[in-house]
Amino acid sequence: MDTLLQFLTPILLNESTGGSQGFIYGIVGLVIGAVVVFLIFWTRQKSTENSRQQILDEAEKEGDAIAVKLETEAKEKIDRERRKLKDDYDDRERELEDIERRINKQEDSVKRKHDLLKSNERRLEGREKTLDKRADALEMKEGELERLIDEEKQVLYRISDLNKDDAEKMLLQKLEKDFEHEQEVMLSRMIDRMKEQAETKGREILASCLQRMASTYCQEITTSTIEIPNDEMKGRVIGREGRNIRAFEKATGVDVIVDDTPGVIIVSCFDSIRREMARRAMDQLIADGRIHPTRIEEIVAKAKKEMNELIQQEGKQTIYDLNIPGMHPKLVTLLGRLKFRTSYGQNVLYHVKECAHLAGLIAAELGMDIELAKRCALLHDIGKAVDHEIEGGHPEIGANIAKRYDESPEVVNSIAAHHNDVPQETVYAVITQVADSISGSRPGARGETLERYIKRLEKLESVAMTFPGVKQANAIQAGREIRVIVNAQKVNDKKAVKLCRDIAKEVEEQLTYPGEIKVTLLRETRVVEYAR
Repeated sequence: MDTLLQFLTPILLNESTGGSQGFIYGIVGLVIGAVVVFLIFWTRQKSTENSRQQILDEAEKEGDAIAVKLETEAKEKIDRERRKLKDDYDDRERELEDIERRINKQEDSVKRKHDLLKSNERRLEGREKTLDKRADALEMKEGELERLIDEEKQVLYRISDLNKDDAEKMLLQKLEKDFEHEQEVMLSRMIDRMKEQAETKGREILASCLQRMASTYCQEITTSTIEIPNDEMKGRVIGREGRNIRAFEKATGVDVIVDDTPGVIIVSCFDSIRREMARRAMDQLIADGRIHPTRIEEIVAKAKKEMNELIQQEGKQTIYDLNIPGMHPKLVTLLGRLKFRTSYGQNVLYHVKECAHLAGLIAAELGMDIELAKRCALLHDIGKAVDHEIEGGHPEIGANIAKRYDESPEVVNSIAAHHNDVPQETVYAVITQVADSISGSRPGARGETLERYIKRLEKLESVAMTFPGVKQANAIQAGREIRVIVNAQKVNDKKAVKLCRDIAKEVEEQLTYPGEIKVTLLRETRVVEYAR
């Protein structure tokens, strides 16, 4: 439009100057301008329509895409909701099925209980009827017994012309003898039944354990003898005015005895660890030859270190030999100390190792936990490692130590109960006590003074001789068995069973001994005749 105006302006201006020619040009210009304007307008309208159509097409396509997208999303959402509803439905259906099954089980259980109650009621009714019948029969028997007793009384009155009191006394004596006979028969049957059930299996277990068990024996004393090469070395050991001896005794805590015996000196101490440490230190001093207080302190310190290492090594070796893992290092050290502790002449470390082997074998035969049984038996005398430092008995001390180092309740109870100081709560406590008894009572295990040994045997025989009907009692097998000979006229076969048991009970109450004592009662009838 601006271009058209610029084109027509000079024509219109020339109209006044050019006359008609200019007017014609103006008309032509107007026509041309109108045509141009129309063309421009038509072109723009056409372009606008095309653009509008294109926009509409694009909008339609975009709308279709959006519709497809919305439709897809709606389908996906519907599918998700449908799956969720289906899962919820399935879960609810499974829950209902579980509830239905539980209800059915409960119904079955209630039905079984109901049937059981009915069965029990019928059984009780039957038992009540049986008891009623037995009660009636018992009343009849009591009446019959009273009638027979009255008849027997009348017969006794007629035969012996006895009064009522004498007759009752004779009858009571007869009943007492009959009851005693029945008691002896019952006791004999009970003993036979117990032997059939327990003795056979017990012998098998112990025989198997003893067959597979090999043990060593070591006896310690309270003094150690040290050999010296000559009297000159003895003088160097004593030192000027005895200063070396005093320094050595002060550093080690032992007594050194230097007497006129040639070639030896004696180290004495109740503590086996200190005595062994002193012996090692003295051997090193004699081998070194330089003996003076400073050197003594150095050697003693070195010997202490070696002893601690030896104790630790012994404890670790024991744990390794028995294959018992997870033990506290302090308990391992205490086990090593037991190597230098004796009880009745028996080395305690060898004793507990022997008990552990026996307990493991017994547990294996019984189907129990072998490692736990060995652990209980190994630690049962752990209190003896420190019983000279702490007040109390070694079972109580050992139980407190085991509890302090987080041992199991079975181990703690086995330690505390192996001498019956507290009740035995588990089978492992019983196994530990059995293993301890076997190890302590086997031949050669423990030493005992001759005087105590003789007194124990005399006491054993005297206990057996206190019973009526006993003619002779002999202690044999080093006091582990007593053989009792009875008068066959006073003691019959039935009474012999009861008498043997009574003697065993009396021995248990009056004597203290390791292991067990076998009581063998002999009854025989011997007839002698001479042919002349």
